[in-house]
Amino acid sequence: MSSFDYIVVGSGINALVAAALLGKRGKKVLVLERNDRIGGCLRTEEITEPGFKHDVMATTMVLFLTSPAYGALGKDLEARGLEFAHADLPTGVLMPDGRHAILSKNRQRNVAAFEALAVGDGQAFSREMDKLGGDAPFLFSLLGGALWSGSIFKTVLKEAWKRGPRGLAAWFGDALVSGRAHLETTYKSDVMQALFAPWVLHCGLGPESAYSGEMLKVIGFAIEMAGCPVVKGGAENLLKAFDRLITDNGGTIRTGADVEAILEGAGGKATGVSLAGGEVLQASQGVIASVTPNQLYDRLLKTSPKAAPDDVKEGLRTYRYGKGNMQIHYALKSPPRWKAGEELSKVALLHLTPGLDGVSRAANECERGLLPDVPTICVGQPTAFDPSRAPDGKAILWLQLPEAPRYIKGDAAAHLPIPQDGQWTEELREQFADRVERILERHIDGWSENVIARKAYSPADLERMNMNLVGGDPYGGFCGVDQFFVWRPFKSSVNHRTHVPGLYHIGASTHPGPGLGGGSGFLLASSLK
Repeated sequence: MSSFDYIVVGSGINALVAAALLGKRGKKVLVLERNDRIGGCLRTEEITEPGFKHDVMATTMVLFLTSPAYGALGKDLEARGLEFAHADLPTGVLMPDGRHAILSKNRQRNVAAFEALAVGDGQAFSREMDKLGGDAPFLFSLLGGALWSGSIFKTVLKEAWKRGPRGLAAWFGDALVSGRAHLETTYKSDVMQALFAPWVLHCGLGPESAYSGEMLKVIGFAIEMAGCPVVKGGAENLLKAFDRLITDNGGTIRTGADVEAILEGAGGKATGVSLAGGEVLQASQGVIASVTPNQLYDRLLKTSPKAAPDDVKEGLRTYRYGKGNMQIHYALKSPPRWKAGEELSKVALLHLTPGLDGVSRAANECERGLLPDVPTICVGQPTAFDPSRAPDGKAILWLQLPEAPRYIKGDAAAHLPIPQDGQWTEELREQFADRVERILERHIDGWSENVIARKAYSPADLERMNMNLVGGDPYGGFCGVDQFFVWRPFKSSVNHRTHVPGLYHIGASTHPGPGLGGGSGFLLASSLK
């Protein structure tokens, strides 16, 4: 029977951050992953043709690069092979009529470009970014700090003293504004509004969601500052660096290790885990589970000798998952030739959308269980700044569709036959991918002749690869304000503790939520002695 200080269940970014930080402090850590590889939503494979390296799910690393976790671990990871590839033009938007806008990493260029769209829009953007920069210490302490803590209480008191109680209340009121309200009252140009509107989807929100306006400001600030970098050679190289760091510090990583139950000892404390097949592993200081609430309470604690408290049962009963995602990957003979302008081929993440109303409509259709008539398409072009991902002269495209229903009730375009059980099938997946491809074809010269291969993943496919992606939801659960911040995952949640002593809950379903920042893993590991 093997024994460790901490056992970490799961191997996504939060689990790896926690394991690496604990290992650096001399703790003996074991990471257990049920799949044949570590990484959670980080996965690189040659899924189309040999030599074409695709990040199957997550790819953009701006949240990690700007995170406290990277601040603590970055040098160690770089010493073990981690490198980033950067694009000068991190994001942009392309509308059906060919109008477009690009956000660069250069403030002067951005102001000039946005002023050309509508007089005053460039200055408005600069003003919003400067204002957010001034608020950044307070804002990011709320977005990424341990909310139930003395330090946060002192931070809020300090801010109340600085702004006055009414001023602080006004600040929180402004922070709750929706993306639509923010965009329509800040920018005159519909192209400018279209540039930012799709980014609410990457927060698990919609344009009408509370606090989505504040998140658009945060995203604009982060992207202008740090861009949309990817790991050079594929996200797998970040995983290799984490593997080396954890094992160099005495930790152990096991794949193909399916945890069946969390074990409890004297006083109900978590003392280890049992694997499918009966193997028992002991943890003297704690068990860390990077899973969804349903996996934790319905599966791993199913045989617990004590019942969960009523507030946990109620939280579990009412926990909601968000929209599903779909991924489409292309291997191309050469980089795409965008009809609207050559510069678009250099944009790291380009959104294709009719605009703010188009994003709103597609998101609403998805939330009602409909396949969107005109989906919002996020086109990643990693070979534009990391050519190592494809053979010489060739290219890949990384497509994300953040408006794919988990359960399908119909087709907003009334064209595609929907299975009676509402489940995704291979046929429906490919038919919907064809809809997306027809949009690409309208924007790219010589599209059909340039495609070597296509590989699509429906929300159901994504869940099969990672059981934490319930219905293809990559954000660990609905991210609306009632299920976020101090209320994530449950109204009764306090940081990353559970009702079982020594059992800790991290991952996208916990504060500070989804993304590749490793926030919950960092917060927990930093709090453990």
